[in-house]
Amino acid sequence: MSEEVGDDDSPVPLDEGCLPLPVEFEALYLFNQVAFHVLAVLGTNDAAEQAVHRGFLEILNLWDKLKAESEDLQQEVWAIMRRTVISEGLLSLRERMAALDSGRGLYEALGNLPPRQFDVMVLRYIGGHSTKRIAWYMGVTASTVDYHCRQARQRLAPKYYRILQNTQEGTS
Repeated sequence: MSEEVGDDDSPVPLDEGCLPLPVEFEALYLFNQVAFHVLAVLGTNDAAEQAVHRGFLEILNLWDKLKAESEDLQQEVWAIMRRTVISEGLLSLRERMAALDSGRGLYEALGNLPPRQFDVMVLRYIGGHSTKRIAWYMGVTASTVDYHCRQARQRLAPKYYRILQNTQEGTS
């Protein structure tokens, strides 16, 4: 977090006239930064770094409100990151998947899932993350992750049941 955007959209170093960051925000940043980089399905580390930086700047701008009004800060942070970071990467991934031809239409079908179902399927089957880890990333319970995964599989079944069954065996 070395710069922010000025009034004329030019980068401004944070050490020029910037107040110190709230300690709780710094802790949140340090604790979550690597995890959100893993989620940034953007192709390059630089693109992931920029997207995560943008997400944390938005969180910083809303920090006082989030602390005062949020019942579940991790879930609120997830929602902001998803909107600013993950959506960018997952939308790009959706477009790339739709352009791929599996010969069976699986990529297009995955790309047409509702956002949370798509996220869970990508994080579980492409990212290889456990239910517990996905729940932590998304700020929801493990049962909610399992629910979205079941819903996605039901949408994709029966046409893609065998493909999903083979990939599920390796990710329990």
